[in-house]
Amino acid sequence: MTIIFSKAARSVPVDFPAVKADWQSEGFSFGIFRDPPGQEWNNFTHQSDEYVLVAEGRIKIDVGSETAICEPGDLVCIPREVPHSLKTLSSTGSVWLYGYGQWNEGID
Repeated sequence: MTIIFSKAARSVPVDFPAVKADWQSEGFSFGIFRDPPGQEWNNFTHQSDEYVLVAEGRIKIDVGSETAICEPGDLVCIPREVPHSLKTLSSTGSVWLYGYGQWNEGID
């Protein structure tokens, strides 16, 4: 079974340089989104696998038919070509890290 949502995968506050180094060691990119309250990203698909790690705030994330409310330290593994959406729920906005790459043997 594929694990998509990993609660408390990273300690809080999230260490951005450590996440970047870990992801880059796996061949993934690294970026940061800072979204205002209510920001939505709907029905995206990518040709690569994607990591999303919440650093600040609360985000509702849909991956395929699965949904979770994610908080700081939560990691989401989004397989390539799977539709996904994100919505910032926090009144103060959200900060989340993302990276694109390819899992060599898939995720567990």
